[in-house]
Amino acid sequence: MLSVADADDSVSWGPGLRWGIMGPNLQFHLGGGAGGITHFMEGVFDGMSPLFNALGNPEITPALKQTIIGGVMTEAANRSVEQLAKEENEMLLGLLRLRAQRG
Repeated sequence: MLSVADADDSVSWGPGLRWGIMGPNLQFHLGGGAGGITHFMEGVFDGMSPLFNALGNPEITPALKQTIIGGVMTEAANRSVEQLAKEENEMLLGLLRLRAQRG
């Protein structure tokens, strides 16, 4: 059985920890694999459309997708998906080491 503390830890040390390092849009960029945010928007993102029903079904237009792609690429600042993933992993490992030292 999952305890309340386990549920909190799974979010705090899972996506919550990653979102503290990189927001959801850069995470989408990494989630797109080698194709980055463009691949994510052209393929993966459409599969998430049922989730938008809870938000009142906002209209995700091609122009909005291009705005997101442009913004993510600006935020990535010429760093590749691989470089961003490496930076994220290095930060995560540093946080985990710090947590282990504190017991």
